[in-house]
Amino acid sequence: MTGKATVRPDPWRWAAVALSALCGVAACASAGAQAPLALDRTIPLAGVKGRIDHLAVDVAGQRLFVAELGNGSVEAIDLRSGKSLGRITGLAEPQGLAYLADRDELAVANGGDGTVRFYKAADLAPAGMVRVGDDADNLRIDTRSGRLVVGYGDGALATIDPASRKVVSELKLPGHPEGFRLDGPKAFVNVPDAGAIVAGDIDQGRVTATWKADHRWNFPMALDGNGALVTVYRLPARLAVMADGAVRGDVSTCGDADDVFVDGRRQRFYVVCGSGDVEVRSSTPPYASLGRAKTRSGARTGLFVPEQDRLFVAARAAGSAEAAILVFKPID
Repeated sequence: MTGKATVRPDPWRWAAVALSALCGVAACASAGAQAPLALDRTIPLAGVKGRIDHLAVDVAGQRLFVAELGNGSVEAIDLRSGKSLGRITGLAEPQGLAYLADRDELAVANGGDGTVRFYKAADLAPAGMVRVGDDADNLRIDTRSGRLVVGYGDGALATIDPASRKVVSELKLPGHPEGFRLDGPKAFVNVPDAGAIVAGDIDQGRVTATWKADHRWNFPMALDGNGALVTVYRLPARLAVMADGAVRGDVSTCGDADDVFVDGRRQRFYVVCGSGDVEVRSSTPPYASLGRAKTRSGARTGLFVPEQDRLFVAARAAGSAEAAILVFKPID
């Protein structure tokens, strides 16, 4: 999730060294349980090298978009056939993606040059650009207005009007924003550089609350749909559930997580981890582990699409195994 402009340590290197000390006996034992996820199919990403960052989906058009950060590219995949529809190349560390359904456009946040670039989703032709600042990272869509919100730099969320290609407001933060989620005008943001979780109002451009992070390197975040915030830490590897700043649960999970999703129908969390696992946990107290599905080392990003009832996990190339999207079907 980090770009060229702001160099940060890879937490998993350090977490791997300390794993035996940080992983409790019960937690490590539960890691062997089979998760209620079945590998449905594997979609190859031909010729893709290096890290893969975030994904976006066009549900109606059944297209998946993949930020191939280490390859400097973004790929469009036809989910019906599993074939590539084309690739945008020459990008400077593409990280965050957002599909704008009302415009049939794809937005790409690039960490290397601090831009958000727009492309026509039909043919991936360039359609515009906004320069926001160093390390443009995660992208979210404000569903009230269709505007984009991007995290970037040493600490800000910028709101972009896709029609005018202009930044219309900013929310200043105490450090670089990693995972964040929107709920109306409210923004909830992981700020690991500041050891904090921050709540803010993107309409008013002000921070409304700051909570001290209980652990280090809080990267992925989700909202459970019932007023609770889900944060996953990398050191130690923990999943925490909180509401209004009060922690409801704090449990162990897999290491080097960069995405977490909520399956509301089944009341589950899916934690996507670079340790080579997806952990499934109950989203109700005491947040019991339901097992882990094996993926591939470094496969720490993904996307759960409720409309298709599938979890997509991005697996980087390793040895003789080419890069791929691993498609998992939840098992009831």
